[in-house]
Parts: sequence; C-alpha cells; structure tokens
Amino acid sequence: MKAHYLVWILICSVIRCFAGDVPNIVFITGEFEYHSKETFPEFARGLEQDYKVKTTILQRPDDEKVQSISGLEKLADADLVILMMRRMVLPEDQMALIKKYLDSGKPLIGLRTASHSFENWKEFDREVLGGNYGNHFENDRKTTVTIMPEARDNPILRGVTSFVSDGALYRNTPLQPGSKPLLIGSAMGHPPQPVAWTHEYKSGRIFYSSLGHPNDFKEQSFQNLLHHAIEWALNTPLQKRDVK
Repeated sequence: MKAHYLVWILICSVIRCFAGDVPNIVFITGEFEYHSKETFPEFARGLEQDYKVKTTILQRPDDEKVQSISGLEKLADADLVILMMRRMVLPEDQMALIKKYLDSGKPLIGLRTASHSFENWKEFDREVLGGNYGNHFENDRKTTVTIMPEARDNPILRGVTSFVSDGALYRNTPLQPGSKPLLIGSAMGHPPQPVAWTHEYKSGRIFYSSLGHPNDFKEQSFQNLLHHAIEWALNTPLQKRDVK
C-alpha cells in the first residue's frame, strides 16, 4: 500500500506541476467555543508559507446574535472547504451557497462543532459528515486519542501518534453506513468513541474529526492529521514552496 501511495504522489505531483494550478482552500469559522477565529487563520498562514495553496478565511461576526457569514459566494471557486461552525441559523441564500458547493461533489473537512453547525439543517451531521453527534461527556475529562488498528496504514494517519486532547469526548456512535473510522477517543469512565473518520457525500470526499480544541492545533500529530486530510480530500499532495 505504501508503494502505491508513493506512485500516487508522483503522478499527482507531475500533473499539478504541468497544470500550474494552486488549490483554493476556504476556511469557515462560525463558533465561539473553541477559538477557531484564532486557530484557523494561524493554520492557514502556515499552509500558505510552506505550500503552494491559496487560503481564504470567512468568519462569523463577533456579535453572537448575528446569524450570518459574509463572503460565502467565494465557495464557487473553492477546491476545498474546512468548516468549524456551531448551531447557526443561516439565511436561506447563504445556506443555498453551502448546499450548492456540496451538491457539486467537492470535498469538505469538518472539525469539532461542525457536527452541529446548523440549526436549520440538522441532518447535515448524518447526511454529509456521516456522524451521529449526541452531545459530549464531561468537560473536565480529557480525551486520549489512538489509531484504529485497522486504519493504521491509511495515508491520512502518516505522522500521527497517540496524544491527549484537552477537549471533551464527543458521543458519535454508531456512525452512518459508509463512514470509515480512523481514530478512537477514550475518556475515563466512558465507552470509546470514534473521533476521526472519512465519508462520502454526492461523490465528494468528506473528512470529519471531533478534535479541534485550541490545544489540539499545538499537537504535531493533529497538525499532521489535518495536513494529510487536506491532501486526501483534494486527492493530491500539496506542493512545497521553493526555499529562497
């Protein structure tokens, strides 16, 4: 499998080299629990510094009463959307832009509260992400993250080792048919739960992880997970920028 993956990297690299195109990744942050307004821009800046990508950050206003995110028309030119929202009631025209993007078969990465992004599209978790969000366990119990044994050779998990997340463990069992768990989380006194998996929606590649606590972004394993999830979702490796 590793040999096949190396061949895949080589082929995709050659294609992108001659095509000259740069992936356009749109980050959408719409929650106030886990500070994605800070973690998303920092992660996006790192991507642009190290790789040939274009990133755009779309943010919910600071006023929690505002149920709107401007700029969603930019999804028309996006190659990948990375989403972390929480219980929003988007206007119909804005929701239509998100649904149009997903209906086109383009990929999505959802983190943490993405499982309960929309109050006016509650089926999003099951239909798009392939999850089964049922709230979370106690906030004072950290989550130990380990690799599912049967997923050990999955390329998304390259460079990922066990680590402890400060975020409470989400209830997500059972996952929807077709979802393939990659990471398992455990918290003292509770049954293990899947914390990262892949899914498919209208032929689009979907990756979701209930990780995304601010301290997760400081973990190298989480950074590797998200980086390789981006490559998997785009179905191509990211090209490093030339060092001058």
